Amino acid sequence: MSAPESSVSAKLNNTLASKLDSSSHRARNNAMGMMALVASIREQENQIREGGGAKAVEAQHAKKRLTARERIALLLDPETQLFELSSFAAFNMYEEWGGAPSAGVVTGLGRVAGKLCMIIANDATVKAGAFFPMTAKKVIRAQTIAMESRIPTLYLVDSAGIFLPLQEDVFPDQDDFGRIFRNNAVMSAAGIPQITAIMGMCVAGGAYLPVMTDHVLMTEGSGLFLAGPALVQAAIGQKYSAEELGGATMHAEISGTVDFKEPNDHLCIARLRSLVAKIGQGKQAPFSQVPFHSEKDAPKYAASDLYSLLDPDPAKAAVNAYDTHELIARIVDKSEFDEYRPDYGRTLICGYARIAGTAVGIVANQKTSQPQTSHTGEKRVEFGGVIYAESAEKAARFIMDCNQNLVPLIFLHDVNGFMVGRDAEWSGIIRAGAKMVTAVSNSTVPKISVIIGGSFGAGNYAMCGKAYDPRFIFAWPTARYAVMSGASAANTLVEIKIRQLERGGKKLSDEEKQELLASIKATYEEQTDCRYAAARLWVDAIIDPAKTREALMTALEAASLNPDVPKFNVGILQT
Repeated sequence: MSAPESSVSAKLNNTLASKLDSSSHRARNNAMGMMALVASIREQENQIREGGGAKAVEAQHAKKRLTARERIALLLDPETQLFELSSFAAFNMYEEWGGAPSAGVVTGLGRVAGKLCMIIANDATVKAGAFFPMTAKKVIRAQTIAMESRIPTLYLVDSAGIFLPLQEDVFPDQDDFGRIFRNNAVMSAAGIPQITAIMGMCVAGGAYLPVMTDHVLMTEGSGLFLAGPALVQAAIGQKYSAEELGGATMHAEISGTVDFKEPNDHLCIARLRSLVAKIGQGKQAPFSQVPFHSEKDAPKYAASDLYSLLDPDPAKAAVNAYDTHELIARIVDKSEFDEYRPDYGRTLICGYARIAGTAVGIVANQKTSQPQTSHTGEKRVEFGGVIYAESAEKAARFIMDCNQNLVPLIFLHDVNGFMVGRDAEWSGIIRAGAKMVTAVSNSTVPKISVIIGGSFGAGNYAMCGKAYDPRFIFAWPTARYAVMSGASAANTLVEIKIRQLERGGKKLSDEEKQELLASIKATYEEQTDCRYAAARLWVDAIIDPAKTREALMTALEAASLNPDVPKFNVGILQT
């Protein structure tokens, strides 16, 4: 390096400085509240992981079969863990049928023979692994992630097929049961490895899944048939045993459907690991990646500080104030951040960094109010968490730059929405917002969203909500999804209800109005909770704030498996 170059490098200081005092009274209270919330989420997750309960586990073991989670533990490389996705799927749903913990299927990213794989495992302890509506949607979401990132996908099948009482909501629609097999075919055509291990029942329409993958493994005592013995007898009057009709020996020796017949779960999983070890290494994505050292390149500040960043009280979702640079400083390599236009459109922070050596572009809502000078020379203070015309314009340009330069994007949500009012309208907020939404919509580099606090209104769209195809979308326990914040929405809904009642001739007392407000607010708060969102697959995982960086590292590794980035074409922009 020449002297002038060395001198220039020495002057650059892009390390974020932290002013977060984790010992302050406010920070300690925030941390205590956040850790209690995280503990509550984890306790519920542990209950979900019990599946159908102890008796159902005993019944599975009595058949000499392992549970889904026991199978996954054997499948994964030693000392590694499953990065579980959608564990809260179907949470508090299907109660009239006894519930369906985790929608009766376990999905997630795990390392098998050194390779990052998507794992989809039926949980036979939950209604014999039957498919509820959310089961199909959860499997499809896992396949979608695998397709977008070209991740080898392993299916551990043990399912009784569609849950018949809800068949109308599982069978016919675009994102229902049939989409799974369509995805099998599309993934195969795209060259994405898929291997199925049948370790239990695989019946009816579900029997197509394994046969549409690259390899089929099957254990003795399992069944693979379009119709079981009882249905065959009822339909055509013929009597056959399950083994004769669709056992492993028959499929290995007569139909030729099974590639590998194994005596039990343990050996089947050992064979599966052996096959995965022989999958070739594909091309890597064209993103900038540099050698990474887990200690030398770690952030300069403790991840545990993030517990104290914001107040976890749901009522504070729209009004929490904190400097988002503090969050960025704890998730990026060496806490280094090249901020883009730092003095313009300050309620959105944009800039470049690296995470585990991979270059990323970050778009984040700034939650502290910011001074700004308008194009007319007027000085004003802009509210934190609100997107103004200037910030939307800046973010749109930054997103386009990232696509032009093949830089994956990370969106950190804590957004109240776009600014409203006369001044905002005169500034062209609709035009600027449309420009940002257009850039997000047409972005072709991988997008990863993390919802920190509120994700309200059209702000959710501009910050790459679920409708805008993020490769992954994660949520802190403090995340809130809604058209507007709880207090505003509850008051609006109460006014609407009161007018309806008054038009019907009923006048409410002040006490009745307060009861109505409390009832509506409780319902609205439940529906904005991150667990409600996770139950419906609006987020892929609820993550511990202190593990945000780890989640992003896993997501970026997965995204880097796909070498193809479509050409970016932003379309028509409002100017």
